[in-house]
Amino acid sequence: MSTSKIKAAVQELALPYLSSNGFELVDIEYVKEGSNYFLRIFVDKEGGIDIDDCGRISEFMSEQLDKNDPVTDVYFLEVSSPGAERPLRKEEDVRKAIGKHVYITTYEPISGAKEFEGLLLAFDGVNAIVRTGKKEYTIPYDKVAGARLAIVF
Repeated sequence: MSTSKIKAAVQELALPYLSSNGFELVDIEYVKEGSNYFLRIFVDKEGGIDIDDCGRISEFMSEQLDKNDPVTDVYFLEVSSPGAERPLRKEEDVRKAIGKHVYITTYEPISGAKEFEGLLLAFDGVNAIVRTGKKEYTIPYDKVAGARLAIVF
């Protein structure tokens, strides 16, 4: 089964449980590192998740994955928080990040740059406006290669 099909199957198994228990599915990764495969499920909730939350979700997902068997390879299951620099994968994630420090990369240069780190001022579904220092950039959302929250030191 392809990586995208595995991720879709895992999402289908996880979403009802996560939604009904107040969790948000942030991302799913299925990767090979060295000779091992890892299925990583990144979850969050209002106020953040803790180790007990991860344990409960891991137990539930283990049972579901054993029962439904969408992954044929031997793998390690990891359930965790997306971390302080969580990815902004969906438009809703970007909207929630308004007023926060972000790091955005683009497929092609915008005003001569492909990397933008600064305060996300606005997002309307079409453009993101980011202030870096004293300059503001309007970044078309369809040109965004990646976006995540960024920590300010």
